Amino acid sequence: MRLLLHSFSATSVAVLFLSLLPVAPAGAAEPVDAPCAPLPAAAEWYARLRAPSPALHAGQRVAVEVDLAASAEFSREADGSLRYGMAFNDIAEGWSWQPQARPEAEDYYRWKFLPLQSFSEEGAAYVQEEKIGVPQRTRVERRHDYFLAFDNPQAFYRRDTPEFVVRPAVPAAGDTALRLVAIARLAAPAHAESSTFWKATHARPVDFLLKKYYLIGQLEALVVCDAGSARELARIVPAGASQR
Repeated sequence: MRLLLHSFSATSVAVLFLSLLPVAPAGAAEPVDAPCAPLPAAAEWYARLRAPSPALHAGQRVAVEVDLAASAEFSREADGSLRYGMAFNDIAEGWSWQPQARPEAEDYYRWKFLPLQSFSEEGAAYVQEEKIGVPQRTRVERRHDYFLAFDNPQAFYRRDTPEFVVRPAVPAAGDTALRLVAIARLAAPAHAESSTFWKATHARPVDFLLKKYYLIGQLEALVVCDAGSARELARIVPAGASQR
């Protein structure tokens, strides 16, 4: 199977995204006061960052909902505690590499991620010959994945036990629908994106484009919400930090 990758070198990616965003007007609202209320989707947050006059800027705090359907490592324990495993949530983009990292004290991949949103769309199909003399209808698919990227995981858990653990004061009933909301302070740069393209083959006549979008910042809290009542059940913050 032929694989065609459209990518940038680590250096060019850094140059592309290391530009400061304009500062928002004084008094701009920080949407973190009610994290269990309905929140803008990740794609909307990202669009605000990419707008000609961004409504968001480095240093501002945002509340984004974590996609639990895409979180295989999220689980409820018998004692009512909630666990979110992070052992495989490394960002492998060039700007996350730390080739000189000391394994005993640092991770090779500096940035970790929480999945926020994913959706797919189809483009116009066309006919081509991936096998000479055999016209074939080729589909066009595009997938868009959004993530929160953060580089302070050890503020929440030890490197040898990579998981968030939340223990609600009053455990939620087993059938309670939950939401998980991350509160983060945007960094500079506050966003990045990458594209990977797989060209159609005769065996699999699909042109597939994967786009990844990152909101980049420091994680300040994880909040567990009752999805039905929009009530906050628990939150975890770095040791010594305020709960609000």
